[in-house]
Amino acid sequence: MPQQSFNYGGDIYDYSVFHIPERQEKIAIHVFPNGAIQIDAPAEANTSEIKKAVIKRARWISTHVSEAKGRLEHILPREYVSGESHYYLGRRYLLKVLQGNEAAHSVKLLRGKLEVTCGTPDISIVSALLSTWYRTHAIKIFNARLQTMSSKISWLNEIPDMKLRSMKKQWGSCSPSGNIILNPHLVKASRDCIDYVILHELCHLKEHNHSPRFYKELDRSMPNWRSVKGRLDGMAETILAV
Repeated sequence: MPQQSFNYGGDIYDYSVFHIPERQEKIAIHVFPNGAIQIDAPAEANTSEIKKAVIKRARWISTHVSEAKGRLEHILPREYVSGESHYYLGRRYLLKVLQGNEAAHSVKLLRGKLEVTCGTPDISIVSALLSTWYRTHAIKIFNARLQTMSSKISWLNEIPDMKLRSMKKQWGSCSPSGNIILNPHLVKASRDCIDYVILHELCHLKEHNHSPRFYKELDRSMPNWRSVKGRLDGMAETILAV
């Protein structure tokens, strides 16, 4: 993963560059929730072109890096109160906690907000309601994506079983018995990030380590996985925070 840097306002900003063979559009610049900077460029783009595009948007990058780091300070640790940032399928939503009767517990996505209604707006209750909501949606979405990703692998004879397990540092794993284990927090990431993790674990059904053969299989299934992984890594601190 090539690393480059630029100077703006007396500060040094490091950024990663990924050349995407199938990318036909212009150079894309991403600033992730942890402040990391990633450049996705067409295969033919050279270092000079990329640096020129980055310098042209230096002010934008600087502003977004500062904002990202500022948000990170406010969400760690979480307090589960109105105004906090929470993620679902790669989008950021503001938490809105409402007090209702004991029988009216609910979690809904409404107009860009993640709205939690509960009898007592206690941190443990709000946290538990959100956790259940995320797990419910994770099961549905992961099963659907597992079926889709499994269909892309010619040597896979059947769709493996999938289980959820909360993990602090891993997005997923593949058990010796062939079960795919996924972190329910992964549902907070975008669909292509979910697909990457699922494909990563599916490839382990054939190659049980991170050998060159494993990465060759992953390259075949998702040629741009390195860029997607970079984006997922850039969100890790934010979406794994509880």
